[in-house]
Amino acid sequence: MRITVPDPEATVDLGTIDLFDPTLYAEGDPHTVWTHLRRRAPVHRTTLPDGRSFWSVTRYADVNDVLRDHTRFTSSRGTLLSILGSTDPAGGKMMAASDPPVHTALREPMTKVLSHRALQPHNPRIRRVVHRMLAPLLDGGTWNIAHAGARFPMAFTGTLMGLPEEDWPHLAQLTTMAIAPQDEDYRQSDGDGTLAAAHHELFAYFSGQVRRRKRTPSDDLVGFLVEMEAGGRKLRHDEIVYNCYSLLLGANVTTPHAIAATVLALIEHPAEWARWIADPSLTPVALEEGLRWASPANHFMRYATRDMTLHDRRIEEGDAVVAWLGSANRDEEVFSDPFRFDVTRRPNRHVAFGFGPHYCIGAPLARIALRMLFTEIVAAVEEFDLAGPIEHLTSNFVAGIKSMPITARLRPDAARIIDTAVAEEGPVAV
Repeated sequence: MRITVPDPEATVDLGTIDLFDPTLYAEGDPHTVWTHLRRRAPVHRTTLPDGRSFWSVTRYADVNDVLRDHTRFTSSRGTLLSILGSTDPAGGKMMAASDPPVHTALREPMTKVLSHRALQPHNPRIRRVVHRMLAPLLDGGTWNIAHAGARFPMAFTGTLMGLPEEDWPHLAQLTTMAIAPQDEDYRQSDGDGTLAAAHHELFAYFSGQVRRRKRTPSDDLVGFLVEMEAGGRKLRHDEIVYNCYSLLLGANVTTPHAIAATVLALIEHPAEWARWIADPSLTPVALEEGLRWASPANHFMRYATRDMTLHDRRIEEGDAVVAWLGSANRDEEVFSDPFRFDVTRRPNRHVAFGFGPHYCIGAPLARIALRMLFTEIVAAVEEFDLAGPIEHLTSNFVAGIKSMPITARLRPDAARIIDTAVAEEGPVAV
């Protein structure tokens, strides 16, 4: 998604706003639209040409309320605009598309294996992935950080899930097809064909993985789901498949796009990069600002379970309500000077990982990986420069950069650090 600073003089015609249109985020100016909505129409209805409609909430407090209160806003009918108006077959089966008590029963055991403490033994593997990802910088040429970032999470998520390494590139391709089916680089057919094809192949793939684990138990994440109990029983085959899909999709959504967007912000705000490399202890705080700035998960959808009124707008039972995280993370009422990238921003109560009971279960893994990556970047890189045009992902769900060629001026000891690490740690695919 294009990350823009709104023109204070710009006017927005409410009648022409189409937040469903994925090209708005690749080519348009979504932050100008959101800023206008926060000020003038914090609850706004969009009706599509085919008659489907949804309400948008754009203020931080309202976004949090919608995501927090499952009694008024259910996840069980679908959580993404891509399936607006249809019933999600994963409803009540997949953690992301269920409400308590089903959601709680699924989440609690999974939280234990994806906690920061439980992931610590995997740190050496993640560190190897980081070093392999950065190794091309030593060549001194152009490096496409968006392409590298797209492969980054598969290298450790694929290992956690026990997925064969040779499958990783295709799985990354399929997950991008699922979240950006209208993007010209991923679209395979008109209409909903690309999304349907990606879902079919991913579900079939995980169905095969689950059958293998049932024949031969394993201690990876897929094996854990096969043996896991929720609500006093083991999961059914389809429930395991849906949750495998959800875990992989979540991993490939946030981390890669936070990387490219953060580096672009540092290129566009060189004074902030200078502050960061002068004080590497800022890394944890700076990364939270990178997550706020990027807001990779752009929206989540809910359905109203009852009639209600929000900001004088009448929402009826069954209406779709979309919470725009990218807008909430620029809310002037919460973030001082929200369109300024600030590596020292405190407090920073961003909602890049969502909010409430559906707060991203993979957030600890994403933070571990991002912290390791940017710790190495801060230690090795003096300066980044753009080396070609930036291409944004055509998607209303993921605020992503799909191509961003850069060059880097490295510190004198960068080669020694990365070369030594790569030699000692051995091969790993990135």
